[in-house]
Amino acid sequence: MKEITIVTNNEVGSLAAIAEVLGGVGVNIEAISAYGRDNEAIFRVITNDYTTAVKSLSKLPTVKRVKEADVLIVKLMNRPGELGKMTRRLSNRGVNLESLYIVSRKQDFTEVAVKPQENQFPLAKEILGIK
Repeated sequence: MKEITIVTNNEVGSLAAIAEVLGGVGVNIEAISAYGRDNEAIFRVITNDYTTAVKSLSKLPTVKRVKEADVLIVKLMNRPGELGKMTRRLSNRGVNLESLYIVSRKQDFTEVAVKPQENQFPLAKEILGIK
């Protein structure tokens, strides 16, 4: 699965512009994380059509950078401590995470998007048992 990272100026309406552009081209947001850092706003988005999303977002005048990258989707039991166990396994092997957020939550399990640093992607897959 792909994550799109969008960097804009940290100003009122940045998220609205991104959401409107994606909606306008029929792209559905499956998961999103948004935060401000200094004068920048950083959005991490998983969509149903990353190719169209990247193309459309790149045309927004307020967008500084758009980058796509692979993320791992990990299914965890929906109970206290599971995220801690998973992240400790990664940490014990030296894997540094760039991002992590919930994609979906059901009664029995939670799906989490995990993005290790690019050079650690194969190691993270091995640790998490993802083929």
